[in-house]
Amino acid sequence: MTEQNSILVLDDDPDVREMLTDYFTGQGYEVIALATGEAMREALGEHVPDVVLLDIGLPGEDGLSLARYVREHFDVGIIMVSGAGDTVDRIIGLEVGADDYVAKPFDLRELHARVKSVIRRYARSAATAQRGSAEPQAAASRVPFGIGLLDLDSCQLLGADGAEIPLTAMEFGLLKVFAERPNRPLSRDQLLNLTQHRDWDPYDRSIDIRIARLRRKIEPDPRNPVVIKTVRGMGYMFVPGQTKPAG
Repeated sequence: MTEQNSILVLDDDPDVREMLTDYFTGQGYEVIALATGEAMREALGEHVPDVVLLDIGLPGEDGLSLARYVREHFDVGIIMVSGAGDTVDRIIGLEVGADDYVAKPFDLRELHARVKSVIRRYARSAATAQRGSAEPQAAASRVPFGIGLLDLDSCQLLGADGAEIPLTAMEFGLLKVFAERPNRPLSRDQLLNLTQHRDWDPYDRSIDIRIARLRRKIEPDPRNPVVIKTVRGMGYMFVPGQTKPAG
């Protein structure tokens, strides 16, 4: 790493905080380990890390609510950690904007690989945004997505009022892949490969959950999607020029 990456660990178990601090410090990361959501909010006001490792089962304000807060206010990677390994927890975590999910007990090397994967994705998005801002004379490449407008140069999704609609790095990656391949059915496996997110299993619901989140942001009627259509037995397809529900 050319510069020290930072991780914020939020877990009410002191043994877990100590283990993660020792391991990731030894891997060259700056680690901030906290026990409460209140402490996390205060810490984020002073320093925004590269990744937040967020335990779901916290006393008081739970990890899912805190993940939603982080996603709405900061452009940072979020990895949810659960002691249950419950599919419902995983689905909800992804729906509120987490980039990844691990269940306790976890292998530290696997967790490290997931952390590095999230950091790389955010670094690519940031680099793309910097290249766009360094060339103000070039017209931005913008692609209409239903009620939204995807700006590929700034890595932003803009609403009808021009305000930015928050996206995770994976969500932006999916929209970019669709924008580059309009009217072309793409399988879940293709989407994972093209977004360079090969660590997800194409047979789980990770892609479906993210598509559902994107539809809520861009579809005129998310219950009747016309922009990102489901292709039965195949996957999904981006259909440009759709701004009204079918029928």
